[in-house]
Amino acid sequence: MTEEQLRLILQAAQAASTSSNIQAYSVIGVRNEGTKRALAEAAGGQAHVAECPLFLVWCADLHRLQTAVRRHEAVDLEQNVETFLLGTIDATLAAQNAAVALESLGLGFVYVGGLRNDPRRVTELLGLPPLVYPLFGMSIGVPDQRPDLRPRLPLEAVYHRETYSDRAFGDAIDRYDETTRTYYARRTGGWKETFWSKEMHERFRGGRLREHLREYLERQGFRFR
Repeated sequence: MTEEQLRLILQAAQAASTSSNIQAYSVIGVRNEGTKRALAEAAGGQAHVAECPLFLVWCADLHRLQTAVRRHEAVDLEQNVETFLLGTIDATLAAQNAAVALESLGLGFVYVGGLRNDPRRVTELLGLPPLVYPLFGMSIGVPDQRPDLRPRLPLEAVYHRETYSDRAFGDAIDRYDETTRTYYARRTGGWKETFWSKEMHERFRGGRLREHLREYLERQGFRFR
């Protein structure tokens, strides 16, 4: 991946919509082998994090906004749930713009939400200041395979006309379960016998996911008033 390609990808990311032009996100590019290995461990042992030529970490960033505000008045940034969401949404929109740009250049990527498994370690490795937190990473490289696209839910399970309605959910989930059963069987050569609703049951049963995140975010200076 060339520096010119990276510049184009980041420019595409910056062209994403942002609430009130706040641009409350930052991106950290990691090429150092030791740092990538440590990030791979923090993400739960995901080898492609260590092996990719460039790993991008997308962060919600209110620190830069705090810096801008203090140019005019020595006060702490007023925060609540909305300010937290602003950074999270801005970073996500920018990352998806980058994803489209990557594919248009013939590159491939994998989103890595596993960074949130150990955000304190990620914070230490990347030197993140208060009011910055890592949402997810993106392993970037040249793809060496063309896997089947993972099927998505039927449109009627996602799109609602005028008001929200769950009347179509039962039939839509039944059909999607069959679609995903076939997809997983084909992808694994018949080794994996599963389907979407079963996968969701396995993922969400037995407790909350990543319960450590609120404590970490509050330590990073985020407030949810």
